Order: sequence, then C-alpha cells, then structure tokens
Amino acid sequence: MVWIQRRRLLASCLCITATVFLLVTLQVVVELGKFERKKFKNSDLRAGHAKMEEEPVHLYPLPEREALILKRKNQLETDSYPIMLWWSPLTGETGRLGQCGADACFFTINRTYLHHPMTKAFLFYGTDFNIDSLPLPRKAHHDWALFHEESPKNNYKLFHKPVITLFNYTATFSRHSHLPLTTQYLEGVEVLKSLRYLVPLRSKNNLRRRLAPLVYIQSDCDPPSDRDSYVRELMTYIEVDSYGECLRNKDLPQQLKNPASMDADGFYRIIAQYKFILAFENAVCDDYITEKFWRPLKLGVVPVYYGSPSIADWLPSNRSAILVSEFAHPRELANYIRQLDHDDRMYEAYIEWKLKGEVSNQRLLTALRERKWGVQDVHQDNYIDAFECMVCTKVWDNIRLQEKGLPPKRWKADVSHLSCPEPAVFAFSPLAPRWSSLREMWIPSFEQSKKEAQALRWLVDRNKNFSAQEFWALVFKD
Repeated sequence: MVWIQRRRLLASCLCITATVFLLVTLQVVVELGKFERKKFKNSDLRAGHAKMEEEPVHLYPLPEREALILKRKNQLETDSYPIMLWWSPLTGETGRLGQCGADACFFTINRTYLHHPMTKAFLFYGTDFNIDSLPLPRKAHHDWALFHEESPKNNYKLFHKPVITLFNYTATFSRHSHLPLTTQYLEGVEVLKSLRYLVPLRSKNNLRRRLAPLVYIQSDCDPPSDRDSYVRELMTYIEVDSYGECLRNKDLPQQLKNPASMDADGFYRIIAQYKFILAFENAVCDDYITEKFWRPLKLGVVPVYYGSPSIADWLPSNRSAILVSEFAHPRELANYIRQLDHDDRMYEAYIEWKLKGEVSNQRLLTALRERKWGVQDVHQDNYIDAFECMVCTKVWDNIRLQEKGLPPKRWKADVSHLSCPEPAVFAFSPLAPRWSSLREMWIPSFEQSKKEAQALRWLVDRNKNFSAQEFWALVFKD
C-alpha cells in the first residue's frame, strides 16, 4: 500500500515537472519568435525596405518632435522678421535668420515666400538676372536689390538706365553704389606694402638676359576691351612674354597651367621676376578694377594698365603704374617702357612707394578703412553678407519710419552705379574676317542690349508677368 502511494506521488511530481518544462519551453519559443521578428524588422530598416517605411510606427518620436518645433520656429521667424528673398539662388540657403547689428531678417532662396506678407525685398545676382522669371506683379513695399561685382560682358542689360533704375539698392564695383565693391580684389593696405615677393632691381636686370621686360597673362581672349589687339600691336615694337592662351609665346610650368593656380606662390614668384606687366581689364568701366591691377602692385611689378578710366583715383601713389591711356599709340608706350628698362633711376621712381611702404592715396585708404566687409578675412563679413545686411537695415529703417506714421524713404539706383561706355576697337586694328568672331560680337551685342533694356523696362512697368515671346517681340519690333 505504501509502495502504491509512493508511485502516485512520483507520478504527480513528474507531471508537475513536465508542466513546468512545457511552460518554460513555450516562453522560450515566444521570446525567440519576438527576437526573430525584431531582427527581421531591423534588417529591413538597414536595407531601406519600403514596407517598413509604410508602417505607421513612430520609430523616432524625438526627432519628429524636434522637426515640428523647428518648423514652428521658422514660422515664428518669418512671421516676426522681414523676409529677404534671394530671387537668384546665390547663397543656396533655404532659410536663415541673420543678425545685422540690432536688426534681424530672414534670408531665403525659397520662392514660395513670394506672396508672404513679410517679404520686403528681392535680392538679385547680376549675372543670373534674366527675363525668364521675375517677381511680378511688384508690390509697393517690395524693394529690389542688385549684387553685381563682375564684368559687364556677363549681362549688358544691367548697364543701361531702363534696367539699373529698376533697383532700389545696389552693391557694384562703382564707388557710387550703395555698397561699393571697388576694392573687392584687395585684401588691405599691408599686402601693398609687403616686400615678400619683391625681387631686387639688380636681380631683375640680370634676369632680363632671358626674360622680356613685359609679361602678359590672359586666357580670356578677345573681350570687349579689345586688349589682345593692343597687345598684338605692342608686340611689334617691344618684346613681351605671353603665358596665357591669348597670344601665347611662352609656357608656364605644367603645375601652374591651371587657372586656379594664379594665386599660387609659384606663380607669384615667376611674375615677380618681371619689371612690367600688361594689366589689361576685359572691359572698360569706371571703377571696374580687378586683380590684374592689384596683383602686380603686391608683387613689386609695375603695372602697365588699361581699363577703368578712373584708375588714377585708386593708385597707391601718384607714380605707381603706367597708364596706357596717356599714350597715343603702342609705339609710344613701347619707347617709354624701353627707356625705363634702361634707366634704373627712372624705373625705381615707380616702386619707391613700395620700398618705403608709403601708400599716400587718401581715397584708397579711406575706402579700405570704411568698407564693411573683408577679403579673405575670417574675422570680417564677406561682401555678400554685407550686402544682405545693407538691405536688411534699410528695410528696417523704413519699418521704423512707418511705425512713427512717417512715409518710408525711397531708395533708387541710377546710371552711375554701373557705368560702362560702348565697347570700341582700337583704330590701328580694324575688324578683319581672319580675326576672332567673338571680338566682332561685342559692339552689336551692346547695341542690342539697349533694346533689351527698354523692352524689359516697359514690361516690368506694366507690372504683370510676361512671356519670353512678348519680350523678344518688343526687342525686335520695327
């Protein structure tokens, strides 16, 4: 009897043990199943499967909440601050709250802000300004601002009164602009005074045994200034080493042939060996002065300059450059350079200012001191930032006037903000079929740009959108 009871007890224990084992096994299977499903989903996420994207599961609630906060923040910014809309997408910024002294504006390239009530100004980059798309109709409180630091050949329409006067504010190379960029290629006074690259005159005289007195480096051939025609004629009277694609007769080292190397130390060292450099701009415009003028001054080479008619206003000293405009013919210029080449005292008169570290031009010194932007200076705003802030500040000035019940101040550009005469060819080099067709293009192109400017102004004054067909029909009317 006792034995039977023991067997029953053992059977009960076995049943309980089996039950516990089954429960544990079942739990393990369930957990394994959960793990496998989780592993499958994670692999889908890594593989970027669309199925996981379709599931309405909020895997990342915190970033979504932050995105919502950011969206609300941008909404608050655009509702509280004037919007400056870059119609030309120069900066690439879809939205940024920029601080300009005590004022702040929202800067963006997003054209969906076109009809936003806080949009106050449209910013244009001159090279990209075209008739295909303009923010029309233009409302009374919409200011237009132009940033254009480049050559007129990039967009001749801007250089005529009907178009330049469309803008309220400008930042151009002209000293008369609301934000003058005349010294855009000059870092500061110290680089002009620097003797880092200066080659002593005695060494230059020795180098003359293998180098010409003049050097010319251009790869943009036959521009509106007709500079290649002048240099070609000059070469018949004096030796010129030409390294660029235009009139090339000498080669740079292979590592310096890339145009991007023109600010390389090795390139500077080569140019600094010469006594004179032909510094000819690609266009003739008041105050259009590029690195072609400033670079030789930094290197201790005398620039033989052709370009801005107002260049005398920007010379470091009265005798720091030879001006082509003062010579009636390349023959006369060649004779003068040859005279300087053979007379050390006459030559040194052109670099005396640099040897003494004396920049006496007060206009130049004042312009460098007062400009609100820097060149290759991380401690200063660049000129695009300065342009944005100029517009932002002027918009805020008008807002404050209106808050006081006063009328806003109306700013307007005029023809002095971009002044370039019609392109011309040199009298000693008439147009000929054997020469570049590009050279023959500039005068008729300038003439047509006058008609384009008039047509554009008429259509914009109508203050509604227009098609390219309407524009060109007006241009070629009659």
